[in-house]
Amino acid sequence: MAKPVVDDELWALIQPLLPPPKRRRFRYPGRKRLDDRKVLTGILFVLKSGIPWEMFPKEMGCGCGMTCWNRLDEWHRAGVWGKLHRLLLEKLEDAREIDWSRAIVDSSSVRAVGAGEKKWPQSHRSSKAR
Repeated sequence: MAKPVVDDELWALIQPLLPPPKRRRFRYPGRKRLDDRKVLTGILFVLKSGIPWEMFPKEMGCGCGMTCWNRLDEWHRAGVWGKLHRLLLEKLEDAREIDWSRAIVDSSSVRAVGAGEKKWPQSHRSSKAR
């Protein structure tokens, strides 16, 4: 089994954000669901190392690459990553660990409502479109 990448303190923050697993069927229950913490270790390993999901080493004990990818997708659709991001930012802000003087706001991540001042005259735009 791979060494846990997430310590107990961080796992205590992450675990309540994860959606509860679906109930298993009685008659044909299928495989048992892998432990979320093990799968998170696999996800972080792939994202950190950059290896393809298909080449994930099963020897790590974190399931296969597709199990990790499916769980990553499931958690994404459940909004886990956004909630975790906000929670960690709040914790860092409470601990005064964020230096907001070095923050950058980029128009690719923040919508510019009102579109700002126009740089080109209207006649220039219409001639460029032709």
